[in-house]
Amino acid sequence: MNDNKTIAAISTAQGEGGVGVIRISGEDSAVIADRVFKNINSKKLAEMKGYTAAFGKIIYNNEELDEAVALVFKAPHSYTGENVVELSCHGGVYITKQVLRAVLDAGAVPAEPGEFTKRAFLNGKIDLTEAEAVIDIITAKSRGAARSAMCVKKGVLRRKISAVKDDLLSLTAHLSAWADYPEEDIAEVDDDMIYSTCDSAVNELEKMLSTYDAGQAVKQGIDTVIAGRPNVGKSTLMNLLSGSEKSIVTDIPGTTRDIVEDTVVVGDVILRLSDTAGLRNTDDAVEKIGVDRAKKRLEQCGLLLAVFDNSQTLSEDDYNLIEASQGVPTIAIINKTDLENKLEIDKIKSKISNIIYISAANGEGKEDIITAVEKIAGTARLNPSEGILSNERQRANVSNALKSVKEAKQALELGLTYDAVTVSLEDAISELLEMTGEKTSDEVLDRVFHNFCVGK
Repeated sequence: MNDNKTIAAISTAQGEGGVGVIRISGEDSAVIADRVFKNINSKKLAEMKGYTAAFGKIIYNNEELDEAVALVFKAPHSYTGENVVELSCHGGVYITKQVLRAVLDAGAVPAEPGEFTKRAFLNGKIDLTEAEAVIDIITAKSRGAARSAMCVKKGVLRRKISAVKDDLLSLTAHLSAWADYPEEDIAEVDDDMIYSTCDSAVNELEKMLSTYDAGQAVKQGIDTVIAGRPNVGKSTLMNLLSGSEKSIVTDIPGTTRDIVEDTVVVGDVILRLSDTAGLRNTDDAVEKIGVDRAKKRLEQCGLLLAVFDNSQTLSEDDYNLIEASQGVPTIAIINKTDLENKLEIDKIKSKISNIIYISAANGEGKEDIITAVEKIAGTARLNPSEGILSNERQRANVSNALKSVKEAKQALELGLTYDAVTVSLEDAISELLEMTGEKTSDEVLDRVFHNFCVGK
């Protein structure tokens, strides 16, 4: 980290666009910007108030590079909590890189990935959960993922964690004071007080953990396989969900010979779809490879969309699919409901509880698929505004804190001293402090900001 230096980076996506932004942050940001930016009214950026803008030109090696708008932010009222200048020039790979080079030659140093957000954290503008929400907002692929990340960015999760932490801190402080200063007039601690605080903490921490998997379905998506025997409508279903012709659709069985993949948003759930080769015994060497790959993918998936043909009786391949679905979250999709029913649906119901009826060719039944997916993913009653755990780091911190609080209760139940109870409570507090970044290591910080883009 260039902790005491002024850093700079391109903050907009690399490519052609209307505007490109070069962000400069640090004590000397305005002084450095003044070396390359010439205000049309000759006023120095260093002399301007925060939250003001100026129009001028970017000069580099005595050559006019571009026209630009400079936005000035004064510490601590900026994203990083430092003095910040943002130069908005015309978007484009060449121009933005040249403007950045001019800024670096003027005295700034290149920002590391996530360094602007890291400085915001180090300067107390945001906590670690809010910092992690920044990258989640940037990478969000659905409305649900964006809403969830924005709520965490606004501090919803931090406030929930802080409430639990503060209760545990008050209890441990009371326990320590009562044990260390018996001669003082300190209210005696009783078991009911400890049980009450611990039970409240356990309840809150368990609620956070209970939504983690559903939150990941919203954020990261579910590996989903569309499987069934040839010509039941798997490719048509794939195209229906993706909204485009990803898979070739014909009346010829075995058309799909390899796995066709796409990512789609179904309701608030991201599905990483795989349209597989039809499951059947075949002598075609190429098709057999596709069938083997389909079977392997089915064993590893997080959700199976098992497709059956309403107009055909169950075949051996259908029965094999039903058996393969056991132990895998599955939705049975009865396709071709516009045709006469010959399918033994009761036999499917006896093995698969989630069943919907569609006509993929006519575009009917997509809403039922959305409802079924949200139900099986656990997102139907998920409320992003409550603050959802974003990643494995946060889940591990909450899980460890929960374990420690339960150990504190167990110590009390076993009749151990309050000192033993306090040790477990302090372990829980330590986990929560690490989660918010109030107490954490450089290793954890490096891991958090490793996947950030340069410029954010």
